[in-house]
Amino acid sequence: MQITDRVTELKGVGPKKAEALARLKIRTIEDFLSFYPRDYEDRRNRKRISDLREGEAALICGKILSMAKGRGFGKKRTLRISAGDGSGTLEIIFFGAAYLEKTLSKEAEYEFFGKVTSRGGRLQMVHPDFRRKAENEKTGQAAGILPVYPLTEGISQSEMRKWMEQARCYKDLLNDYVPEEIRERNRLCGLSYAVGQVHFPEDGQKLRQGRFRLIFDEFFLLQLGLLSAREASEKCKDGIAFDPRVSMEEFYRSLPFPLTAAQKRVTEEIEKDMESGKPMNRLVQGDVGSGKTAVAAGAIYKAVCSGYQAVMMAPTELLARQHFESLSVQFAPFAIRVGFLSGGLGQKARRLLLEDLAAGRIDLLIGTHALIQEDVAFSRLGLVITDEQHRFGVNQRALLSQKGKDSVSGVPRMPDVLVMTATPIPRTLAFVLYGDLDVSVIDELPPGRKPILTEALDENGRDAAYKQVRRAVSEGRQVYVVAPLIEDSDSLECRSASGIYEEIQKKFPDIRSALLHGAMNQKEKDGIMEAFSRGEIDVLVSTVVIEVGINVPNAALMVIENAERFGLAQLHQLRGRVGRGSAQSRCILLTQSSQELAVQRAELMASTGDGFLIAEKDLEMRGPGEFFGVRQHGLPELKLADICRHRKVLDLAREEAKRILEKDPWLQDSDHALLLLKIKKMFDSADGVCL
Repeated sequence: MQITDRVTELKGVGPKKAEALARLKIRTIEDFLSFYPRDYEDRRNRKRISDLREGEAALICGKILSMAKGRGFGKKRTLRISAGDGSGTLEIIFFGAAYLEKTLSKEAEYEFFGKVTSRGGRLQMVHPDFRRKAENEKTGQAAGILPVYPLTEGISQSEMRKWMEQARCYKDLLNDYVPEEIRERNRLCGLSYAVGQVHFPEDGQKLRQGRFRLIFDEFFLLQLGLLSAREASEKCKDGIAFDPRVSMEEFYRSLPFPLTAAQKRVTEEIEKDMESGKPMNRLVQGDVGSGKTAVAAGAIYKAVCSGYQAVMMAPTELLARQHFESLSVQFAPFAIRVGFLSGGLGQKARRLLLEDLAAGRIDLLIGTHALIQEDVAFSRLGLVITDEQHRFGVNQRALLSQKGKDSVSGVPRMPDVLVMTATPIPRTLAFVLYGDLDVSVIDELPPGRKPILTEALDENGRDAAYKQVRRAVSEGRQVYVVAPLIEDSDSLECRSASGIYEEIQKKFPDIRSALLHGAMNQKEKDGIMEAFSRGEIDVLVSTVVIEVGINVPNAALMVIENAERFGLAQLHQLRGRVGRGSAQSRCILLTQSSQELAVQRAELMASTGDGFLIAEKDLEMRGPGEFFGVRQHGLPELKLADICRHRKVLDLAREEAKRILEKDPWLQDSDHALLLLKIKKMFDSADGVCL
């Protein structure tokens, strides 16, 4: 068997089980080996029944004293067992598992492992794992540290462990891609050993050794991929030196407002990059309303007036259209021709647009993901801009950049790349996520912008919140009400957008309200948001779909239900939908939780509008895994590595990545062939790494 073989080669994995495993992205033996446990159960130390305490997970060995069927019918009947070990007795319950009466034997000894609960003053275990003691002794198997894997419907924990034990037999077929000198210098164990110990550790020390190696690997490969992309960009001789005689200042003088000092600083950094002749790769971070688009517009002006085309990609059609409308007005005095492309464009209009683009009759093209389609061709692309960068992957950015071609000389040119985000990213996280980019920060808001007054209320404050809704509407302002769920849920105690919408309709029948959520089709969503933008809706009840891509200056109040369900950075991003006009804006955070952490988060939001401070605290409280949601930032998944807890390992891995690239910037040495393959696989595309 090879590690590239399908999982159906494992005993017990048929087509249905293989289909379930595919939902966990496990399709081959190698996928199995890199599917790591989420936790462990320490079954090395048995406890006497008399020493058990409620709430603990424990291993006991007891003789089955009695078995009795309880409520239910047939196979669904409950089975109650009394087990004893001489020090006491324990009730063991299996719901809907009467069939176990034929599996378990009275008077036989079993090992039971599970969480100890209590009912009526009597200790219990509900649905524990069990194994007959005689079988353990016969097979030589002893209770130890057992892995606990993430599961999906149709797969049990015992099945996962059984299959993983089979897959583990092939760990020695894994090629160790980390060079020996790096392993020795950092005292890293071998890859095969690490994988074996992470899945079935012999003891705590060996588990730590294995985890350290695999955490190092994740950071090492990620940093190699990002730094090599940066290295390739810096050494690229096929960049564009934009005309130094074209000054952005001429464009900025045409705007009805002066730039802030922070905008001027970032503009100078961008202009220096554009004139250097090396491809620019720069991230511009700035809070909502800090003026990132104005800075980007200056770069577009310089590119177009230097004889090149520019393209701007946004994550939603509404945001792309807003950019199109505002930039069309700003560029009209300079005869800069602006086009718009989205998936909703008709076939004939799309064909004509692409013809004009390829012929150079469009200077700036603005659109959505539709821009990266193969038939979108430019005449002389010089500048690529992506807005809300965390919504796009590295590869999507690369695909857009590769459309650069100088039709005049016929020589392919790498366009300059400018990426923007209104999501404040802590320095530590930006260090990892954007290792291939230079970072500029617009850390100043335009003068006169009023801070958004924020207050946190518990459930008892809902009436007060609704009074503010009524007041805002009566003053001619518009309101957002945001909820974490679309529909009510039996398993989650939180408010839904649908439920709140019905409540508002009954409470305020004279107020024009609408419901917006992600399950609607794009046409419905755009229609509702455009109606809200035109002032035809007073109260918009929504899920987080409004987080990006809607700009309504007249919206002056936001109510966020179940604020404890959102991350701090997301709350700040949502809050940024108001405060865009001249009126004093407010945000109300309604929470159902009285836990200390929820209170601390609400107090922080009420005390500051500094997005970077909030983001730093959010990273500390929740960790990077949840900071953007599930792989929302578009980079490879880190399965074990945690940027907060493993910063020292990150620093170590980054230094080793730099050391390799200093000697072999293109990873062409034969010693690095496995590394190169691993990086390409990690990033899911060779193009995305730009190697």
